[in-house]
Amino acid sequence: MTGAFFGAAVIAYPLVRILGRNAFFLLALVPLAGFILTLSAASALFGPDGAPVVENLDWLPALGLSGIFRLDILSWVMSLIVTGVGTLVLVYCARYFPTDEPGLARFAAVFMAFAGMMYGLVLADELLVLFVFWEGTTVFSYLLIGHSQSRRRSRQAALQALIVTTAGGLAMFVGMVLLITATGTGSMSALVERAQLGMDTGPVITTAVILILVGAVSKSALLPFHFWLPGAMAAPTPVSAYLHAAAMVKAGIYLILRLAPGYHNLPGWTEILLTLGLLTMFIGGWQALRQTDLKLLLAFGTVSQLGFLTVMAAFGSPDLTLAALALLVGHALFKACLFLCVGIIDHRAGTRDLTKLSGGWKAFPVVAVCATIAAASMAGIPPTLGFVAKEAVYSTLLESGTKAGVIALIGIMIGSILTVAYSARFVWGAFSSKPGVDDIARRDENVTLVISPIILAALTLILGPAAGVLDPYLKAWTSVLPTTNPADGEYYLALWHGFEPALGLSAVTVAAGLVLFWFRRTVAKVQSTLPAGIDFHNVYRRLISGMEALALWVTARTQRGSLPFYQSVIYLVLIGGVGLALITNNTWPIRFQLAASPLDFIVAAVLIVVAIAATRAKKRFTAVVVTGISGYAMVAFFAFIGAPDLALTQVLVETITIVVFVLVLRRLPARIGQSTGRFTPAWRAIIGAGVGVTMMVVVLLAAGVRMFDPVSVDFGELAYVIGNGQNIVNVTLVDIRVWDTFGEISVLVAAGTGVAGLIFVRGREGHLGRFSPDRTGFGRAGQLRFQPVPDEIGPRREADSDHEGLEERRASWLIAGRTLAPRNRSIILEVTARLIFHAVLVFSVYLLFTGHNTPGGGFAGGLVAGLALVVRYLAGGKFELAEAARFTPSGLLGTGLILSVLTAVGGWFWGDAVFKSIYVEGTLPLLGELKFGTPTFFDIGVYLIVVGLMLDILRSLGAEVDLHQERDELLLTDRLNTSLGLTERIGDEAEHHAVSEILNRVNHLEVDNGAEGGRL
Repeated sequence: MTGAFFGAAVIAYPLVRILGRNAFFLLALVPLAGFILTLSAASALFGPDGAPVVENLDWLPALGLSGIFRLDILSWVMSLIVTGVGTLVLVYCARYFPTDEPGLARFAAVFMAFAGMMYGLVLADELLVLFVFWEGTTVFSYLLIGHSQSRRRSRQAALQALIVTTAGGLAMFVGMVLLITATGTGSMSALVERAQLGMDTGPVITTAVILILVGAVSKSALLPFHFWLPGAMAAPTPVSAYLHAAAMVKAGIYLILRLAPGYHNLPGWTEILLTLGLLTMFIGGWQALRQTDLKLLLAFGTVSQLGFLTVMAAFGSPDLTLAALALLVGHALFKACLFLCVGIIDHRAGTRDLTKLSGGWKAFPVVAVCATIAAASMAGIPPTLGFVAKEAVYSTLLESGTKAGVIALIGIMIGSILTVAYSARFVWGAFSSKPGVDDIARRDENVTLVISPIILAALTLILGPAAGVLDPYLKAWTSVLPTTNPADGEYYLALWHGFEPALGLSAVTVAAGLVLFWFRRTVAKVQSTLPAGIDFHNVYRRLISGMEALALWVTARTQRGSLPFYQSVIYLVLIGGVGLALITNNTWPIRFQLAASPLDFIVAAVLIVVAIAATRAKKRFTAVVVTGISGYAMVAFFAFIGAPDLALTQVLVETITIVVFVLVLRRLPARIGQSTGRFTPAWRAIIGAGVGVTMMVVVLLAAGVRMFDPVSVDFGELAYVIGNGQNIVNVTLVDIRVWDTFGEISVLVAAGTGVAGLIFVRGREGHLGRFSPDRTGFGRAGQLRFQPVPDEIGPRREADSDHEGLEERRASWLIAGRTLAPRNRSIILEVTARLIFHAVLVFSVYLLFTGHNTPGGGFAGGLVAGLALVVRYLAGGKFELAEAARFTPSGLLGTGLILSVLTAVGGWFWGDAVFKSIYVEGTLPLLGELKFGTPTFFDIGVYLIVVGLMLDILRSLGAEVDLHQERDELLLTDRLNTSLGLTERIGDEAEHHAVSEILNRVNHLEVDNGAEGGRL
């Protein structure tokens, strides 16, 4: 079912673009299906032989990691909340957002992805799998909170929530790793069982569990992380209703409930959660009384209720956990209802300020009734579910018989008085008639908009008297928990337990809360005179400002814009760190072999010569070419030792590298400048020699300390038997060590996107302008895309009477060849590009599909295809590139990465693990016997990524730099005309030639980093 959410997220964007906001009705069917599916699992969970539903998917079998998904009673309850409330919120979205809401399609996709992450989180039983979903909810909540991208407040709130919850998540990850390492298992159900048997104790376990609690506390907005939740109210109301009332903030509570039965006796568990929970409940309630914005009032109320839930979830005993679960369900219902009602009020009245709202009962009576019922449940007033939960809390704490229970009872009662007060304040502020304030005009209420609050309010009201129906389902979970006293497990949920102490405490709580509300003005004066206390939001801002100041200080002293300085620092650290390790090494098992073959001396001689030549080069182009020779020397070395695949890849990479350098050098002076910095040539020589000697010794030591045979010894057999291929290198990349390759191509996509973004700045999407002789040269906006240039080169025919001044033009071998100036054209290059382009592309595809058994593969094939694009670009310029590649780099990169991901996930469908490979054999006419495997799809993804990266390089470092150079030439021309006082512009061709000549001369000047270079 989790996959269905992610599938819906993929189609949500086009669906909303086509159907508009009505698409939310269709999207709501996904969580509705999840809700029905979860309900249908009740027969398996609660039957006579009830047992959890477990699905085990191999994730990384070699490391003992599995994707364990476990539906037990606790996750069943949470799944119903996630899917049920999610369905109602999506229906609400269909009429909450206006038809022209910006970014609505993106919002829908992100919302569905978040729901999928939350659904997976409550089902995950393996700690690391849970962490993946945990951080997924963090990322997608960041995107949802920052939905209104044009509002600075939304962006800041989203970033604040991301930083706080991610910091807690990282601490939790460390705790998870410690716990898995100490216990040998990552299954939460197994960990809790071991803890109940007393198998896992000690300082390591305690530290690990407390670190996990840090993640839970930050996610559920407890002190001192509570400030991010009110700030997140900048999000749209549906986000507040779902993420911050029913789903995301419950993740921490869920994790505490999951671990409490096993770890509640650990040192620090009860003390930490009890202290943080009670303080959070009090501070949240106290702050809620000060708010005039209805949404902020509910936000601080949510903070308070989360503290309440944390206290009850921490005990881990049957009766107290039963009360916590009832409170969990009740809170999800009434708080989601209240947020949705506030959204409707805001839409109708245009404000959420309770001092400006009047006559709400008459303006929207249905909303007023729903909100009043939900507020009554929040305050614990009968006959709502909130009252049943509050009664359960008071009764079970009274019966606990522990010191912690007494402290919790007193703290919760004080916090509940504040809850009654701000609940009354909400109802009064939203719906009462206030003197001097104009009443809200009444309008017909949209049925679709109010149906979700009606359902939530009805459930809140019905489940109070029907608490007996809910009781056996929740008790099925609590009945198996360890007991702390003989009376544990006897309590049951009901609206009426008779006249008992808990009923009296409830009456005192409601009465005290209403009195506090009645004297709200006096309370407000008291609040204004009391010290504000610690402003944790201000602490957060100061921490962020301090880190920014520290970063600026460090940057100012290290990032000087000097590449030699950066390299020198890196090399000195390398020499110091690695050199120290070498000096302190007690054994030096060096195995020295001068050469494996006489041919190695040739390679070594070439490397020595080009290394010296590179240091003596005066021009950048010369240095690049000379350095490239060293790469080709390594090609020869690989060929000599029998590694044709490495030789092929090296020659392709080296060629591409030289092309990239040449593209960059067009914007740099031709000669290498003389540095005036601290690192003189002598110091550079010393540092370079030090690095060389250090790395030489490292290689010698690394080769000598090997104690066992390398793993590569078995790669030949693995490649042939398991990978069904004879090319060890390619099989290793796409099968044996496919996870490494997947990580590398992900980094490749990120790096390519980042580099292109730095050059394009505003965005790199869209196609380059294409050239066609029968099309105008203007884009949709009327912007000139290209300008054909007349060819002035070539023989002229004598003019005759019929063809005065007729010229014989040179034919263009390329489509966009005429867009280049004649002096920049090469007929040889054009003919070459025309003849070899398609053959090279076919050869690249050949390398792709034969790479499993012969030298080649997706990476090599992609580089060959990239070289074909390079030839087209060099021969015909940016418009020729547009004709050769009629697709965007981002499309290729994204398609390749998605194909690789699908290959990984597909292993679960056609196998039993991620990246599981299968092969199909058969005989085809003409081709003979063929063997085709799923790694080929992964290799195709690599091919597309490499081609996309090459196209990105050509578009950014090539075509985009061309545009920059053209703008510079035009700007220089205008300045020359202005400085010379010309009243008429000189001819375009002569002007272009003159400016280009000036720029060429500037580029050939020998400049340095001094004042002269700056003035130039």
